Amino acid sequence: MSPSSRSVLVTGGNRGIGLAIARSFAEAGDQVAITYRTGEPPAELADLGVLAVRCDITDSEQVERAFKEVEEKQGAVEVLVANAGMNRDQLLLRMSEEDFSSVLETNLTGTFRVTKRATKGMLRARKGRVVLLSSVVGLLGSAGQANYAASKAGLVGFARSLARELGSRNITCNVLAPGFVDTDMTQALSDEQRDRIVKQVPLGRYARTEEIASCVRFLASEEAAYITGAVIPVDGGLGMGH
Repeated sequence: MSPSSRSVLVTGGNRGIGLAIARSFAEAGDQVAITYRTGEPPAELADLGVLAVRCDITDSEQVERAFKEVEEKQGAVEVLVANAGMNRDQLLLRMSEEDFSSVLETNLTGTFRVTKRATKGMLRARKGRVVLLSSVVGLLGSAGQANYAASKAGLVGFARSLARELGSRNITCNVLAPGFVDTDMTQALSDEQRDRIVKQVPLGRYARTEEIASCVRFLASEEAAYITGAVIPVDGGLGMGH
């Protein structure tokens, strides 16, 4: 292990943005673990030495087991990237209570669970980095995504409260708010839908997952040691002013 190698945990790290973030930290020499809920992590993670732990962040017992496994194999978590999330889009009048509560349970309460558990070790070490993945939708709003937007907006208040609570212990807590990103989910859209989305973005394209990952790594770096409670948009200008 190099002197700069840290114990990093990325929730929801088996695909899309989470996978790119895990890959980025691993390639930089950090010890990286991911959580995943379903499916099997890609082989490339094992090749990079990434530890994959099955964990549903809506279950407190699974969260505790996952952290214990990570701590046994690579030490207490020094960098937490809370990326795991879900959506159940529906217009408000058609949205069930289950549609609403399940999204908040994963995106907001699930993030609370993993952050609370990770910061126990950070407080003992008197250092740490927490990066929460929100969304431009949490700042801008989106018709048919009231549940998702509420959960992602909630992360901002959560992070800024933690920044005030934990700053004296050299623990930073920041939020990244991506816009539309080129992932399997967006690639499944029709050409017409993709074109309509791109027209809203001043830079005229989707983000690459690597561009999100590089910003996460910056917020976890020594260069960002004096940044906390910030909301960093990586959205091609889509949400500017919000």
